[in-house]
Amino acid sequence: MPITAGSWPPHLPRSLDYPDVPAGSILAGAAKRYGDRTAFTHHDRSLTYAQTYAAACRFANALRARGIGPGATVAIHLPNCLAYPVAYYGILLVGATFTPANPLLPPADLAHQLADSGAVAVVTLGKVAPVVTAVRAQTAVELVVVVAPDDPAGLAEGQVEFQAFADGQPDTRPDLDIDTRTHLAHLSYTGGTTGRSKGVRLPHRNVVVNTLQYACWGTGSLPALDDDGDLTLDQVGSPDEWPTRLGTGSGINLTPWFHAMGTIGGLNVPVMGGGSATLHDRFDPVAYLADAERLRVTSIGGAPALFAALLASPDLATRDLSSVRGISSGAAPLPHEMLKALAARFPDAVITEGYGLTEVTMGATINPAFRSGLRKQGSVGVPVFDTEVKIVPLEGGEDPVPEGEQGEVCIRGPQVMAGYHNRPDETAAVLVDGWLHTGDIGVLDKDGYLSIVDRKKDMLLYKGYNVYPRELEELLIAHPGVAAAAVVGRKQTDVGELPVAFVVRADENVTEAEILSAVNDNVLPYKRIRELRFVDEIPVSAAGKILKRELRQRL
Repeated sequence: MPITAGSWPPHLPRSLDYPDVPAGSILAGAAKRYGDRTAFTHHDRSLTYAQTYAAACRFANALRARGIGPGATVAIHLPNCLAYPVAYYGILLVGATFTPANPLLPPADLAHQLADSGAVAVVTLGKVAPVVTAVRAQTAVELVVVVAPDDPAGLAEGQVEFQAFADGQPDTRPDLDIDTRTHLAHLSYTGGTTGRSKGVRLPHRNVVVNTLQYACWGTGSLPALDDDGDLTLDQVGSPDEWPTRLGTGSGINLTPWFHAMGTIGGLNVPVMGGGSATLHDRFDPVAYLADAERLRVTSIGGAPALFAALLASPDLATRDLSSVRGISSGAAPLPHEMLKALAARFPDAVITEGYGLTEVTMGATINPAFRSGLRKQGSVGVPVFDTEVKIVPLEGGEDPVPEGEQGEVCIRGPQVMAGYHNRPDETAAVLVDGWLHTGDIGVLDKDGYLSIVDRKKDMLLYKGYNVYPRELEELLIAHPGVAAAAVVGRKQTDVGELPVAFVVRADENVTEAEILSAVNDNVLPYKRIRELRFVDEIPVSAAGKILKRELRQRL
């Protein structure tokens, strides 16, 4: 794959030397290096790095006292809060497997994940603990640790309050052996945007590797070990190219930590770099922008839905956001018009869009994060360290298509999953000779930059022609009267599928005919939108991905 001066970080190698350490070493190293620096703030409470590590060690020892360690799975069923990193790193430090669960999962979906993962313990929030109680009999769960219970004195059998659970335990990590290549750090479940979620098996090495791939890329650093053998970074990149230095970054975290982008990109990567994260319970653009100004944040990250709301807020024009040096987007494609608007508002910030999926731990590509790097509009960048991308024919086969042709995106690298949990046939279908078949349609250009065209499962067939919803969505979003849009197919026997658009209006006076004309006048006849429906909102997952199956159900 070509490497150009504009695409690859200066003074960084193509391949990294990844220390063979368990994932808990990410926090252990950061706690020593950034001990008194604030790691997390939520409302009026904060945790320093040293405090987070000590609390995580106590939690790990409490789990061990209950017989939970390597081979056991513990679910975290929490929103972002100060207890989350304590429980997460505690699970890793005791060698158990972390399985993240959206706290808003319907009971049937939560029961499926807990049963399928074999979780023996759950860390949950008092407000949603009744859901765990309701499904517990269908699972192997024996222990429920409750954060902020409604009635601490009235906990049911098998339940214990979060702080009380770890009280009196040592604040040093348990002494145990973890095989980084076989012991699972994460058993993460796919988003379920196209069907029932599947467990993705991710050993400790995957988590360490993918964290380092993005931490090193974003800070101009190389992996290193401290005097105790824990993970740290050596920042070799110049301040001119990477102005945010280790131990100086700050941001507002809204990306849910139960999502792959949140766990790796929103938790582990900032911890590796000594960043400070302020947690917001929900997204309020006015409050977000006020805090961004007050805290002098250095980075803004999230899914396109977050950036759409910020760009629509009048406060964006009046707040002093000159401290922002980096903007990163993931989880879903960033529309071209949105990218241009962000560049106009943040002319001094490096805007990067990356690409990944749960099956590669989090990510596989990203645009250059150094200032002089070449960032191509509409591209999700180049493969990160030790990662290969190829495009194969949609109809099957392993040989790459010619440069510039569309096909299925395949990824090979040390961050690719070990397989799906208890699903050997589905694993064999997507993992071929180490290459992960992603189900995404993309194209590689002459410089090795990847552009995502659409999801293979979202592609429509109209009279034998391929119609890509994302192309139509880009045109819809470009219209000033459109705030959000999604396109799905409605089956029709004689032609296959007809494109149907769901649109949220930015201007209540804009008409259906106006919007259809803006799109259909600019595409070939077979691509034209045949029906448009105005809606109050587009359904999205907690990670910001459009739930197209919900839209199809409305047709």
